[in-house]
Amino acid sequence: MNAKPDGNQMPPEHQEMPLIEHLLELRNRLLKMVLAVVICFAAIYPFANELYLWLSEPIRSLLPVGQTMIATDVTSPFFAPLKLALVLSVFAAIPIILYQLWSFVAPGLYAHEKRLAFPLLFTSVLLFYLGAAFAYYVVFPLVFGFFTAIGPEGIVELPDISSYLNFVLKMFFAFGVAFEIPIATVLLILTGATTPADLAAKRPYVVVGCFIIGMLLTPPDIISQTLLAVPMWILFEIGILFGRLAKREMAEPDTDEPASE
Repeated sequence: MNAKPDGNQMPPEHQEMPLIEHLLELRNRLLKMVLAVVICFAAIYPFANELYLWLSEPIRSLLPVGQTMIATDVTSPFFAPLKLALVLSVFAAIPIILYQLWSFVAPGLYAHEKRLAFPLLFTSVLLFYLGAAFAYYVVFPLVFGFFTAIGPEGIVELPDISSYLNFVLKMFFAFGVAFEIPIATVLLILTGATTPADLAAKRPYVVVGCFIIGMLLTPPDIISQTLLAVPMWILFEIGILFGRLAKREMAEPDTDEPASE
């Protein structure tokens, strides 16, 4: 008889489903994820050039009159918007991707696990989008303003479209992942790896770690490093707060029976 690590009997859905059926279901879920990305790409690609202009607005608006971005590679005018459309397609399909993952693992979860797992998934998507939006609307204007202002006199700044795209995608990913700190904190507390009190006691080390991560993930300027480190610390504090609430929810009496579909 299959059993979970805590000794409780596995939900009947997983007891009755053979391995081959699990693999077939996983394949179907993966195909739906890929299809979602393809559909999003088909809808986004016709507007790829306009989207690139929107994405490059934070730096183009700071360039001196008469200066513009350039393409140093022959294929850049084609591949840069194509790459942007593909990445945005994955971003847009994230809710569907996570829903498919949720649908695959949900039958094996107990009722109290489902009550917490779905809100965590939803919140993780929202926080990732918020991190990317924070980078675009707050960080980029300050960072690009700093870079365009400190250049040596007589040097003409002509950003390359491919290099700029790689830079902003890296920043989107860095801030999106950094904004997942509350989710990671809650999961550490729920799994018993640590406690809210232990995390609160390590606050000075966490603050230093946030600035170190900010230094590694952002350009070598104090503005972008601080703009990443400070929100990470605030999100860490939020994670401790919600970790306490989630732990209290898990501690409430429950029949520990699988939730009905």
